[in-house]
Amino acid sequence: MVEALKKRTGWNTPRGPVVLVIMDGVGFGVYKEGDAVAAAVTGSLDRLYESCPWTKLKAHGTAVGLPTDDDMGNSEVGHNAIGCGRVYAQGAKLVNKSIEEGVVFSGDTWKKLVHQVSGNGSTMHFIGLLSDGYVHSHTSHLKALIERAKQEGVSKVRVHALLDGRDVGETSALDYFTPFEQYLAEISDETFDARIASGGGRMVITMDRYNANWDMIRQGWETHVLGEGRQFSSATEAITQLRIETDAIDQDIPAFVIAESGTPVGTIEDGDSVILFNYRGDRALEITKAFEAEHLEEFDRRRVPKVEYAGMMEYDGDLHVPRQYLVTPPTITRTQAEYLCATGVKQFSISETQKFGHVTYFFNGNRSGQFDSNLEEYVEITSDILPYEQRPWMKCAEITDRVLKEIAAGEYDYIKMNFPNGDMVGHTGIYQAVICSMEALDLQIGRIAKAVKEAGGVMVISADHGNSDDMFEHDSKTGEVVRKEDNSPKAKTSHSLNPVPCIIYDPEYQDDYELELKEGLGISSLAATCIELLGFEPPEDYDPSVINWK
Repeated sequence: MVEALKKRTGWNTPRGPVVLVIMDGVGFGVYKEGDAVAAAVTGSLDRLYESCPWTKLKAHGTAVGLPTDDDMGNSEVGHNAIGCGRVYAQGAKLVNKSIEEGVVFSGDTWKKLVHQVSGNGSTMHFIGLLSDGYVHSHTSHLKALIERAKQEGVSKVRVHALLDGRDVGETSALDYFTPFEQYLAEISDETFDARIASGGGRMVITMDRYNANWDMIRQGWETHVLGEGRQFSSATEAITQLRIETDAIDQDIPAFVIAESGTPVGTIEDGDSVILFNYRGDRALEITKAFEAEHLEEFDRRRVPKVEYAGMMEYDGDLHVPRQYLVTPPTITRTQAEYLCATGVKQFSISETQKFGHVTYFFNGNRSGQFDSNLEEYVEITSDILPYEQRPWMKCAEITDRVLKEIAAGEYDYIKMNFPNGDMVGHTGIYQAVICSMEALDLQIGRIAKAVKEAGGVMVISADHGNSDDMFEHDSKTGEVVRKEDNSPKAKTSHSLNPVPCIIYDPEYQDDYELELKEGLGISSLAATCIELLGFEPPEDYDPSVINWK
């Protein structure tokens, strides 16, 4: 429990609500070519930049708790930082340290997983994203686990590898899979057998989130556990052939199974151990439930092997999922939502399915439930289940419709919302669709601004990381756009390292603060900023507000 916040002096609390608008995946681009944010017609945002105080915030690397400033930000760590007002060491950094110091291998969970399979011919399975994107996983972590398993007497390892194409290049899979198959062949010997057993694109199988499309989990289960699906002799062959047949980018490559003489090389059986080596929680919860639930309503698993299952980290600290994990995640406490509940501030959180957990679960320090159901309302607008480039506006209008209703009703002091467009459409790599998504988003910003003005509120507009601001691959030395054989730009589907905006729209501004906002801060400063605008003093250890008060 936390204590109530103290009231601020010298600030006339606004008549209406403070509205925090998170434009997911919208930053300031470095390159003109490929910056869909700058290229879009965004009259509403343009007017706000011209008339309101604004600054740029860091949203990647050490500013959000990642290992280095070469690491792109992501929605999970971004919303953690915004929600708790400080920077915590995040997934990749914690896993790196745990492996380097050997802590992961001295824990009871690792020992149990090894004991389950060593000496009896059982298999240790690894499921996860095979890339070095550092958002959900890293190949170095997987290699360290496999090598340690071999040292400790595990005789058989099977990897169920998911193609990325979102946090790394959209068609870069073979840069990871082919060398990894070679690596497994090199470490295999007469006492150790390691192979890739199955795979598929991360947006097709296994990595669904927020219960948006459980059919992805069903397909993952059938592929990894049951060994059902189209068979190939190697992952390299599968990716090469399926790309020719479907023209799909990596994240959308269909599921495949590696087999010999028609027999899958790595089904999951009784007595095996299974490790989900992804460390990020949102896209790990559903496949974890499929392994751990005694009764599963979402689909018929048909066969449920008796295995020792563990995640790389605890994915939900509130629900304690999974039951076993290798690395202890950060304990994120004293979030702004908890403080505001203790202070009696009524809060409203909304997004569509794809980002609903970001303004609730991640925003609240990886906590699923509400702090006070009498003071908080969570609203989820159901996302469409189809490729985002086909509906680039997504549900931004429906989200706005509900927010306008709540602003007019005047029940809530603080409204938090996430527009997924810039991130989810940005990950498709379809430049025209991203332009459309930005323009659709901008229309909603204009609608919200009008409602905030009428209510006498304040709107803070920001983002969790960049993405749609950097849609083309650029040569790191020359800065020139990388082009394909047909001379078209090569799409970039991963997040950017670019800063994001922080705009304060205060239509009833009363000269209480400077119109020049602070510079050089990170998105963790949004928490203190919103708390101050609500009329309270932020906790002393929160990162500073962007506002220069008079």
